[in-house]
Amino acid sequence: MMLPVIVAIVVCLASYIYRSLKPPPPRVCGVPHGPPITSPRIKLSDGRYLAYRESGVDRASANHKIIVVHGFNNSKDMELPISKDLVEELGICFLFFDRAGYGESDPHPSRTVKSEAYDIQELADKLNIGPKFYVIGLSVGAYSVYSCLKYIPHRLAGAVLVVPFVSYWWTKVPQDILCKAFKLLPEDVRWTFRVAHYVPWLLYWWLTQKWFPSSSIISGNSALLSDTDLVIIKKMLENPNPQTEKVRQQGDHECLHRDMIAGFATWEFDPTELENPFTEGGGSVHMWQGTEDRFVPREINEYISKKLPWIKYHEVQGYGHLLSEEEQKCEDIIKALLVE
Repeated sequence: MMLPVIVAIVVCLASYIYRSLKPPPPRVCGVPHGPPITSPRIKLSDGRYLAYRESGVDRASANHKIIVVHGFNNSKDMELPISKDLVEELGICFLFFDRAGYGESDPHPSRTVKSEAYDIQELADKLNIGPKFYVIGLSVGAYSVYSCLKYIPHRLAGAVLVVPFVSYWWTKVPQDILCKAFKLLPEDVRWTFRVAHYVPWLLYWWLTQKWFPSSSIISGNSALLSDTDLVIIKKMLENPNPQTEKVRQQGDHECLHRDMIAGFATWEFDPTELENPFTEGGGSVHMWQGTEDRFVPREINEYISKKLPWIKYHEVQGYGHLLSEEEQKCEDIIKALLVE
């Protein structure tokens, strides 16, 4: 009599574990019961679609074409707080795009750091913006810029890493620097990053289970925000972006979770091994870091900038992770790239 009961318990337990570990299917844009397609998109060579948005001067007459790579929990509908006068003076065309799984771009189950560079290259080619273009990566989006510097450096006119993503499992950055920076993060964030790196197949369960605290990065814990960040957020909330609701519409796993899995996976290269793509001039690479940034400990980025002296390092006193949301600082970033 006990055997059927035991079998039933085991089956129920296995079913529960399977459902807990398996992410729900993505709500792909444009398919029945999925979100509608409201933005222009290009079709990539692997069949996926990438949504994009243009801003600034007309692409055909622009002096500078800049592809902007959004960060974690953001999309192509982000705004750069730059005056219209400066954009027209410099002749800038901005190209924003939804990274895989975000907004209206198709999910990419095999997404990696490397695939990000080739998505950007295909976007540039499909839109015929020319043989060279600029890239700006914000926060987590900066790992896409590292990827461009590694895999498509010949396509770059210049690059900017703004409060750039760091991996605590890079192999060439000294362990004592990585460990010291890692310990500055809240414990729940450290555990989330560990899961993303060591057991990525558990990340969906980890971020949806209710037994342990998972990640304040997703829940928006203000402990990670500097005083300047809080002031900037308060200002942003006064004029909220109506497109924000589209960021995660295809499912958290397809955008947020896969973003962490790709970023914290084992990379094929280490940032400190990158080579200067502009040894003969004609372009530059910049890194911007706030001294009060609690999302991205500055010690690691300081080390990378010293190992790669061809990266122009800009440390902004008193600012945190959202320094590019302040108009003057954002304009400084653009001017350093295009003018100085």
